[in-house]
Amino acid sequence: MTENDYVTRVFSSPQDIAPDQWNALLALEPDPSPFMRHEYLAALHQSGCAREPAGWQPRFVTLWRGDQLHAACPMYLKNHSYGEYVFDWAWANAYAQHGLDYYPKALVAVPFTPVPGARLLARDGNARSALVGALVKHVKQEQLSSLHLLFTQPQDVAAAEEAGLLLRHTVQFHWTNEHPAGGVYQDFEHFLASLQQEKRKKIRQERRKVADAGVNFRWSRGLDISSNDWDFFYRCYERTYLEHGNAPYLNRDFFHRMARFMPENWLLFIAERQRLPMACSLIGIDPERRVAYGRYWGAMERVDCLHFDACYYQPLAWCIQQGYVRFEGGAQGEHKMARALLPVATTSAHWLAHPSFAQAVERFLEREGQGIDQYMEHLALRNPIKRDPASIN
Repeated sequence: MTENDYVTRVFSSPQDIAPDQWNALLALEPDPSPFMRHEYLAALHQSGCAREPAGWQPRFVTLWRGDQLHAACPMYLKNHSYGEYVFDWAWANAYAQHGLDYYPKALVAVPFTPVPGARLLARDGNARSALVGALVKHVKQEQLSSLHLLFTQPQDVAAAEEAGLLLRHTVQFHWTNEHPAGGVYQDFEHFLASLQQEKRKKIRQERRKVADAGVNFRWSRGLDISSNDWDFFYRCYERTYLEHGNAPYLNRDFFHRMARFMPENWLLFIAERQRLPMACSLIGIDPERRVAYGRYWGAMERVDCLHFDACYYQPLAWCIQQGYVRFEGGAQGEHKMARALLPVATTSAHWLAHPSFAQAVERFLEREGQGIDQYMEHLALRNPIKRDPASIN
């Protein structure tokens, strides 16, 4: 079908789209996280983590002029709301209470990956707007309940809002390498000196507990991460999920593909005691943009405060040492503020086919948005950074 001079094609697998064309579109975006790379999305599909048996039915929507790809996005038909991190269970329950089907719904997102960034890849604004139009048209034709775009960049938000989609805001916690007195942090102690005395003392106490337990860390990056280290990481990752009563979203085959096709985007911290590995955290990295992403963690034994050291202090020290500009701590978690990860608003966009439910959700989002504004104001009062830059050495 055509949409504003574009030909729309919908694919049931990312492998049906040429990787170089997809990645070329991604490279044009202002916020091109590595988790939108063709290799990442293909690995989710090929490993079986994001395929129909797991409740993720790929429907990648693309716009073409001739043989040139002008816009594209990863869309999935979902029969549940797991692995999304923007929660709409209440909406699904409301549909069910009225005898209506909420599932399947259409989701534009990176499965299991709450990292803000480009979702609607496009050569220009016209192509981005046309892509939103094509998405809504496809959802209507397939008689789906709704369309949801998660963790979008500002350009996506503008195109979605122009098309009449409803906006929803959530909060994440990110650290930036910006010293309050100007410049960047010289080392971890320089960073600690910028914090209020109470927070600085707490971090030092937590790190001392880990060190006193005989734990030290080593890190490996990219191709230097050995196969044995990847295996150990997965054992820790799987164990942590199972301890919480859930099977992990991602399987070993997915991480095998990451090691093979995207090694440059991974950094592994391994905690050792008496030279034996006992915990680890896996960090996503974008070497070009100098951004790091907290992603996965696991431990084979418990040590007080080990999680904080492995998932926050070690990565932050590494980011400072390597000159990275930002560390994104992932979804939720007010406790991250005590580690100087500060609140950042993220935005999703939603379209619902049923007029009455669309109106009800709009009213809900207005009330929720006011609550988010108040929450952000409350969090701002808890900023751990010293108030007076002149007092920072």
